[in-house]
Amino acid sequence: MAGRRAALKAIDWVAFAERVPPNQRGMFNALKTRSDAISAKLASLPETPVAIDWSYYRSAVAKAGMVDEFEKKFKALQIPVAADTQTAVINSQEAEANQSAVAYIEASKTRITGYEERLNKLNTMIPFDQMTIEDLNETFPETKLDKVKHPYWPHKPIADL
Repeated sequence: MAGRRAALKAIDWVAFAERVPPNQRGMFNALKTRSDAISAKLASLPETPVAIDWSYYRSAVAKAGMVDEFEKKFKALQIPVAADTQTAVINSQEAEANQSAVAYIEASKTRITGYEERLNKLNTMIPFDQMTIEDLNETFPETKLDKVKHPYWPHKPIADL
């Protein structure tokens, strides 16, 4: 019944708890307590409902035909079960999230190798207090003076004064 279907979609509470911020811990605990209570109640219910003993009611009810009418209506009763329209959407969103996570991990690995190369370069370079200007320009090319763009650096041309 519903208890068996709910058991199929178990929640990993440990992984969920790792993602809960400290300021929302109380709400998380309340959610988990309520979920556990509902799960326990569903688990205590039988898979199929208890069969109604119509013969007992026929002997106990004084009005003839009333129990037969109830039995007929009860057997004709069909409770509709809502169609699951969101599982496919959620699965597609999960697949997209997994793809974006894999792409992010690959990009992160690329960034990490770049950072490791830069860190290795910084660890093996000459200490700053022993560098000359040429060593600095060789190690960090962006510090090299562009004579075409700034021919008078560090001074301003007389026309700009």
